[in-house]
Amino acid sequence: MKILVLNSGSSSLKYQVIDMDTEEMIAKGNFERIGQSNSFLTHKVHGQKHKFEHTAKNHEQAIEFVLNRLTNDHYGIMKSLNELAGIGHRVVHGGEKFNKSVLITDEVLEGIKECSDLAPLHNPTAILGINACKKIVPNLKMVAVFDTAFHQTISKEKYIYPIPYKYYKEYGVRKYGFHGTSHQYVANRVAEIMNRDIKELKIVNCHLGQGCSVCAIKDGKSVETSMGLTPMGGIPMGSRSGDLDPSIVTYLMEKQNLTPDDINNILNKESGVYGISRVSVDMRDIEVEAAAGGTHAKLAMDVFHYSIAAYIVKCAVAMEGLDVITFTAGVGEKGPISRKAICEYLEFFGVKIDDEKNKIRAEEGEISASDSKVKVYTIPTNEELMIARETLRLVK
Repeated sequence: MKILVLNSGSSSLKYQVIDMDTEEMIAKGNFERIGQSNSFLTHKVHGQKHKFEHTAKNHEQAIEFVLNRLTNDHYGIMKSLNELAGIGHRVVHGGEKFNKSVLITDEVLEGIKECSDLAPLHNPTAILGINACKKIVPNLKMVAVFDTAFHQTISKEKYIYPIPYKYYKEYGVRKYGFHGTSHQYVANRVAEIMNRDIKELKIVNCHLGQGCSVCAIKDGKSVETSMGLTPMGGIPMGSRSGDLDPSIVTYLMEKQNLTPDDINNILNKESGVYGISRVSVDMRDIEVEAAAGGTHAKLAMDVFHYSIAAYIVKCAVAMEGLDVITFTAGVGEKGPISRKAICEYLEFFGVKIDDEKNKIRAEEGEISASDSKVKVYTIPTNEELMIARETLRLVK
């Protein structure tokens, strides 16, 4: 039984096909520059990478071309689309309307549209992908899996902002949190590795990539997370600021005569570790510059590591304890320097890292020392598998 997982961007379409009998990824790809004359597809199957230069004017044409590749005698992994049990769509924002994954109906699609104000860069593109699939494969069941749904278990005192309550009632201004599928997958996976019931564990998962978030998971449920109303909140990221004194926004707007779009661009694309380091959004580049004596690069790393450690402590407060810390995503899975620096701030919690174990990259493993009071693991995330599992559960 196969599930197609789609992640639609404004001009891109990422996909995976997962064989749910083995939970193995059997095909994946990325259609880039949709809507432009030089659009192309990178398709990986049977250990081979294939590139197709193909003009796709819209997502419907892109998806149609992808489905043709998947059933092609040479590039495909199935004889017909009848082998697909369903399609899972990643949807970034479900607001308060969706606290779990759902089968897509016209009513659900309308609800996703209503949440677009909260994620104007993401939800409309997911809708493009959903509508395209409705036209091409109208009889195939589809599921929406929301980044925000996992965090709907966070209690009200943790998600309400201390601003006039009417803005929550009128516009839904509150903390929502993101990376939910990643946090859920990693929490369940570390419980499996430890051979423990997830309901017995207090876990802090650090999803550290270009976007970063920290999540407290108690009894298998999210009880606190760093991202807020949007994916810009929380800890500093590649080019996103994370949390700030809100007066900084109005102060800079007045000083430099900035528009809302200007300040949004600065905080989303020119801030974070890139804004401090003046080097890159990529932590690997910043590490190289810091090792060469770059003071701004070193400062960017220090701010990044301290902020994450501080949020881990906040998560421990939310759970009234801490059993295990997990690191995932690009920096979390492949960044031994960052993992060690973050954990050094937490030595007063009894966190100790084994330097030899901490050398692992992009693989599962415990990196804490034998006498560490808190276990520490790296767990490569698999959001696509989580989406596929949810899709299969609902279509069955």
